[in-house]
Amino acid sequence: MPHWSVYTGRNEPHDGIDDLPAPPPWRAFDGGPALPPPGDGDDATAVSPDRVHRAKSYVATPESVRLVNAALCLRRPLLVTGPPGTGKSSLAYAVARELRLGPVLRWNITSRSTLADGLYQYDPLSRLYAARERRDGPGPAAGDVEDHLRLGPLGTALLPYGRPRALLVDEIDKSDLDLPNDLLNVLEEGQYEIPELVRAARHSGDGAAEVLADGTDAPVTVHRGRVRCRAFPFVVMTSNGEREFPPAFLRRCVRLKLRRPDRDQLTDIVRAHLDTPDGHADRLITRFLERAGGGELATDQLLNALYLTGVAGLDAESLDDLAEQLMPYLSATADGDGF
Repeated sequence: MPHWSVYTGRNEPHDGIDDLPAPPPWRAFDGGPALPPPGDGDDATAVSPDRVHRAKSYVATPESVRLVNAALCLRRPLLVTGPPGTGKSSLAYAVARELRLGPVLRWNITSRSTLADGLYQYDPLSRLYAARERRDGPGPAAGDVEDHLRLGPLGTALLPYGRPRALLVDEIDKSDLDLPNDLLNVLEEGQYEIPELVRAARHSGDGAAEVLADGTDAPVTVHRGRVRCRAFPFVVMTSNGEREFPPAFLRRCVRLKLRRPDRDQLTDIVRAHLDTPDGHADRLITRFLERAGGGELATDQLLNALYLTGVAGLDAESLDDLAEQLMPYLSATADGDGF
């Protein structure tokens, strides 16, 4: 592999991220002071069995390995598109595990998501109620504001960590029309401001505020309300291809298009999740591929069918009937009467 490749796709954790080449001059960041990378134990959700399994069992293609390394080297977001069930979000967990980037920060996008949601959440009402409960409470000091503020997944990813954090922006195509453009400046500059802390810093000596980061109850220090990254995060943005993005947004991303897996890839995926395929698994893979030509199917439907038919204790004919019911087309218009 080229010398700039640090991600191998072999699912064997290592510290190769420390050998990542220096960024291009236009993508160099100098935030500080440097924060140590968090451990997986700092976020309970990071060590949940489902996330650990997704990271360990991901089967990377040569194209995905190549473009992940390109995104890491160029310090650019990776925009991953493809049909449902092709492993778009699992890629972020696999890369974070292999390169020891710590817990994956996840931002699930909806039609109501805004840039502010990803950067931080501030609750002015809770601050007002707390002030009313203190007859002799302080004025607008930073120590007052910070108790009602928490960084979001994007805001946490841009803290000055010594190693890149992994950020998953899931299903960005579900956002409103403005969000991709709103992300441009933050991802281009690698920094942002928290106006509430900027204002409060005028009333404090050093302007330092201890705020909670996403995924942990351990506070981090923000100086004068400004956050700037040191190591640009590994950002994976997923899309099901349901909309087009502005050219200005696309040119700032490394783009990876995941395609439906072929027989060899499906066999590797099944082996990674459910051990070596047997004769029944081979038969179901064949039928899955035949049916996939006529409509939308996801790989996890095949895995569900294989797992359940493997533990159901049914005869061969009943197993086939059960598999048929577990793998309908995702599009109602494509679904027929038979499997």
